[in-house]
Amino acid sequence: MPESAGRATDGTLRGGTPANRERHHEGDCRRRSAQGGGARRRTTAADGAIRPACPLPRRSLHQRKSRQPGDNEAAMARQFIYHMQGLTKTYPGNRKVLENINLSFYPDAKIGVLGVNGAGKSTLLRIMAGIDTEYTGDGWVAEGARVGYLPQEPKLDPELSVRENVMLGVAAKKAILDRYNELMMNYSDETADEAAALQDKIDAQNLWDLDSQVEQAMDALGCPPDDADVTNLSGGERRRVALCKLLLEQPELLLLDEPTNHLDAETVNWLEGHLRTYPGAILIVTHDRYFLDNVTGWILELDRGRGIPYEGNYSSWLKQKQKRLEQEGREEETRQKTLAREQEWIAASPKARQAKSKARYQRYEDLLAKANEKAPTTAQIVIPVAERLGQNVIDFEGLTKGFGDRLLIDDLTFSLPPGGIVGVIGPNGAGKTTLFRMITGQEQPDKGTITVGDTVHLGYVDQSRESLDPANTVWEELSGGLDLLMLGKREVNSRAYCGAFNFKGADQQKKVGNLSGGERNRVHLAKMLKSGANVLLLDEPTNDLDVDTLRALEEALEDFAGCAVIISHDRWFLDRIATHILAFEGDSHVEWFEGNFQDYEKDKMRRLGTDTIIPHRLKYKKFTR
Repeated sequence: MPESAGRATDGTLRGGTPANRERHHEGDCRRRSAQGGGARRRTTAADGAIRPACPLPRRSLHQRKSRQPGDNEAAMARQFIYHMQGLTKTYPGNRKVLENINLSFYPDAKIGVLGVNGAGKSTLLRIMAGIDTEYTGDGWVAEGARVGYLPQEPKLDPELSVRENVMLGVAAKKAILDRYNELMMNYSDETADEAAALQDKIDAQNLWDLDSQVEQAMDALGCPPDDADVTNLSGGERRRVALCKLLLEQPELLLLDEPTNHLDAETVNWLEGHLRTYPGAILIVTHDRYFLDNVTGWILELDRGRGIPYEGNYSSWLKQKQKRLEQEGREEETRQKTLAREQEWIAASPKARQAKSKARYQRYEDLLAKANEKAPTTAQIVIPVAERLGQNVIDFEGLTKGFGDRLLIDDLTFSLPPGGIVGVIGPNGAGKTTLFRMITGQEQPDKGTITVGDTVHLGYVDQSRESLDPANTVWEELSGGLDLLMLGKREVNSRAYCGAFNFKGADQQKKVGNLSGGERNRVHLAKMLKSGANVLLLDEPTNDLDVDTLRALEEALEDFAGCAVIISHDRWFLDRIATHILAFEGDSHVEWFEGNFQDYEKDKMRRLGTDTIIPHRLKYKKFTR
């Protein structure tokens, strides 16, 4: 990386040359020393809405005296889009998920937020969006800047159609066009100056083809039909509509919580290109590692309450993180040796030395505290198999399935190979989950047959997570109160099994109802994988998982002595583990391909041309019974 892209003399992480910034999509974040504190940002609005900036921090409930910004803060407000000073978030039980975070972001920052499930990624975005105000320290946005927020479960106006909800995002722009058209219809010398000023705005914002821009965005994101009732939309469809509205609004600070969930590969590729050139700052919480590589110029890792910025994309972060962990390991080894010596000294120290030795006692306490802060160990998942899988797994012959007047699957024939890992891809609503429901017998095909082999023991992990009891602890949910579990033919300690899914120590006593989305997904996976099935059907298992658990799941599937069929949009995941791809390509066609995701993409362009990389709303053949 060129020297110009390095750390400036003032400690700020800056971008490099324009060419380098285009290459690395660089955003900037800056660690700063705490100044004062105790203020809470109190801007509030409904989830997913644009929020006008609150340029100055307000005082917390704990510190009632008014506080005016100093000269330094006023200067920062002009230079940065968002600032945090001593920001701390504490949950009940005195659990600090964010502690004394000091960061500032430049207006063009493109930042990926990483951390294990429960590290506070979504919490950080909610604080910046003004949704969560129960924190200490300062957090404020630059004067005049707007904040746009996409939560994991966005809200839409139930009184409006899909198109009308999207058009809310361009209401201000449309008002400019409407006023201009009104003036031109009744043109006069008195309104000439206003019309000229409006035309300048229209030219500057490229509003002449606003309707076309809206249509292109809705088409690229695969939004439901314009007149669809939003109350009948699935969670994934609501997210598409909310994301489309937000991108068209184009706020100065964009906060995206898992924006790629439920998006197919072509749509994710389009979104990457759009965000790379987005004229504002972006913070993205996502587990999509290709997405992080292609969009972000900085990674902000949340680790044990700290916010640690790294220059570069995901691949660069991996290398830098490895170096940091090696350094922590060396420091931990030294700390443990010193701690052992201090323990011996304290045990042998006579009372006569008590006054002289207070400093050594304090040193011991400090070392002990540091030892307790060491990083959690990486998850190591093992998927048990109860019975050896025979040569005949599942055969599909002439499979046809319709839904209403839409033909989802048309004359599909293929066989699952023993030991194969099949990635199932395609847009929302294409029929992927319907295929799983036919395999499990929950639905029947309209034509054709599905033949399940005699040795097959199916295990189905769906997206609903409805089987989880929110009143149970993690350990109770996974163990059923038993100390030992039978995983296939092996007997395993139940707490060790929880630990394999990164629930260790006190985390096993967390209530399921209080878990983050990623933590609930881990519990759901762990619960369903206990069965010892030799054919797994996994419906979006990667949603909301942190990258450590994703890597552990990838390694577990690579070592799995069975067959797995996995619905996923995670291209990195599919490239690493998939031996075959089953692609719902639209127009009711499903393509069976041997190879990983990248191999499939090359073959698709060869078969259908380069236009296939441009996403469009899904089309079906008409189905008649």
